[in-house]
Amino acid sequence: MKMIEEFKERVNLHLKKIYRGIQLNEKIENIGKDLIDIIGKGRKYQNRSKNLSSWSEKDCMLITYGDSIKGNNKVPLKNLKELITKKFPNTFTIIHILPFFPYSSDEGFSVKNFYEVDKDLGEWDDIKEISKNYLVMSDLVINHMSSQSKWFQNFLNNKEKGKNFFLKVDPSIDLRKVFRPRASSIVKKVQINGKSENIWCTFSHDQIDFDFKNPDVIREFTKIIKFYLDNGIRLFRLDAIAFIWKEKDTNCINLSQTHEIVRLIRTLLDYTYENTVLLTETNILKRENLSYFGNGNEAHWIYNFSLPPLLLHTMINSDCTRLRQWAMTMPPTQMGNSYLNFISSHDGIGLRPAEGLLNNNELHILAETMVKFGGKISSRETNSGDLSPYEINISSVDAFSGDINGPDEYSFDRFMCAHAIMLGLEGVPAIYINSFFGKNNDYIGLERTKVNRSINRYRWNDIELKDILSDKYSHNSRKFEALKYLIELRSLQPAFHPNAQQFILQLGKKAFGFYRQSIDKKQTIFCISNVTKTYNSISLIDLDIKLSGKWNDLILKESLEFDEDYLHLKPFQTVWISNQI
Repeated sequence: MKMIEEFKERVNLHLKKIYRGIQLNEKIENIGKDLIDIIGKGRKYQNRSKNLSSWSEKDCMLITYGDSIKGNNKVPLKNLKELITKKFPNTFTIIHILPFFPYSSDEGFSVKNFYEVDKDLGEWDDIKEISKNYLVMSDLVINHMSSQSKWFQNFLNNKEKGKNFFLKVDPSIDLRKVFRPRASSIVKKVQINGKSENIWCTFSHDQIDFDFKNPDVIREFTKIIKFYLDNGIRLFRLDAIAFIWKEKDTNCINLSQTHEIVRLIRTLLDYTYENTVLLTETNILKRENLSYFGNGNEAHWIYNFSLPPLLLHTMINSDCTRLRQWAMTMPPTQMGNSYLNFISSHDGIGLRPAEGLLNNNELHILAETMVKFGGKISSRETNSGDLSPYEINISSVDAFSGDINGPDEYSFDRFMCAHAIMLGLEGVPAIYINSFFGKNNDYIGLERTKVNRSINRYRWNDIELKDILSDKYSHNSRKFEALKYLIELRSLQPAFHPNAQQFILQLGKKAFGFYRQSIDKKQTIFCISNVTKTYNSISLIDLDIKLSGKWNDLILKESLEFDEDYLHLKPFQTVWISNQI
C-alpha cells in the first residue's frame, strides 16, 4: 500500500470513530482529504515509528511566559532569547513559551486570535529566532476561545468564520453529572441573532467552548497546527484536552471521542513531520492521566501531575512513604513515550492527582501547611454543589521553606533535594522560570489581579534580574546556580535518558532512593535523598552496591570510600552515585 493511501485510511478511521452516530452534511472521506491536504502541504509523507524516542538525557524544558523578562527597550521575546543565550545557553534544550497570543483573560489562555503573536510580546520572527537554537513548545488552546474573539462575535451574528464553531448547551443534558474544574457556572446566556441561547463554558464565561461535533472546528485546528509548524513550533501542549468532547449522560471528561481526536492529531503529525511531540495537559487522577499514552498512539508525553503534591508531602513530613508507594506503581514508559516531570508551573499544584495517593487528612495538612507559608487554595464545584480544594497556589521557594511545624533554616536544602529527586526520575524534566530564578510569593501581583495563580506569575525587569543573578550572595543566585549545575550535570549521564530503566529502592521513610541504568547497560546511577533535617545513615546492603566497585558521587565530584558499610547523608542531601564519572 502506498504511503498516502495508508495515511488516508488511518485518518478516515479516526474520523469515523469520532463522528460515529452524528449526522454530517458531508462525507468522512472529504473531511479526511481536507485534513491531509492542510497538514501535508509541501511535505513528503512518512510513517514515523511510534517506538522511537527523539529525546535524550540532554533534554530539559524551561517553562516561561513570553513576557517573563521585561524592559531593556526591547520586546520581551527578544529579552528572553538574549537572557537564555548569555546566562544559560546550554541548560535547556526546550523552551515552553506559554500562550503568546492576543488574549482577554486567564493570562493568555483566553485566546482572541490563534494566528497572531501579542504585539506587546513581539512577533512570529522572534519565535522563529528562538526555534533556531531550541525546540519550542506552544500551547494549543484547543477547548475554548475568548468571548472577545472575532470568531465568537461572528458566531453570535451567524457569520463566517465562527458560525457554528461554539457549543450550545443541550437542554436535555443533566449538567449535574458534568465534572467541574472550576466553581463558576457552566452556562452562559447570550443573544444569537436576537434569540436567547445558553452556551458552554467549562472554565470561565470569557472562555467559550468549541463544538468539535462540527468538522469545521477540526479543520481549523489542523490549519492552526500547520501554521505553528511553519513558524518553528515542534512541541504542542494540548491545553485542557480532556474536556473537548461533551456527550449526554456522561461527565463530559476523558470521553472516547477525546482520545480519538488526540490519535488523529498524532497521525497527522507522524505522517508529515519528524521530531514533533504531543503533550496532553490532563490534571486528573493518575489512571486517567496514564490513559493518554493510549497504545503508544496518543500523546508522546504526559505530565507527572502527581509528583508535585507528593514531593511537597514528603518534604514537609520528612517521610517519603507515599512518594515511594506511588513511584513503585508507575509503569515504565516504552520508547516513543515519556513522562514530563516538574514541581512548579504557571498554574498551581493540583490536588486532584493526589487523590487516592494521599488520604484526606494528609491532603488537609498539606494545604494547611502551604497556607502557613503564604500560599492560597483554589476550589472547584463538585457534582453535589459543594466547593472542593483543587489547587495550591504558591511559589516553590516558599512551598519548601519549612515543615508542618513551620519555616526553618533548611529552605534551600529542602528546595534542592526536591529538585534533585525530580531531575533524576524517569522522564523529561521541566523547570518553571520563577523557580529557576528563586522567586518567592508575589503578593503584589496577587493583590493587583485578585487571582490566586498570580502569586507565582511574577514578571521580571531585565536589569533587576541580571543584578540579582550576578550577586552571588543572593538567595536567587544561589538557587539559580545550583539548579543550573544539576541540570547540566544530568545532561551528561546516559542513565538519565528519559526511557532508561528505573528501580525504586526500599530504604525506609527517611530516605527516597532509586537507581537508573542506561539503555546500553553501561552506566548505573543510584539516586539517594535524605528527606529529613537530621543526619541519616543508610546500609550499603540495602543499596546493593558492590564494595569492590569504583563509585563516585557525581554531584560532589568525589570518589566514595564507604565508612563501616554505611552511606552517611547530611540533612536533605542528595547523592547521585555512579560507576562512571
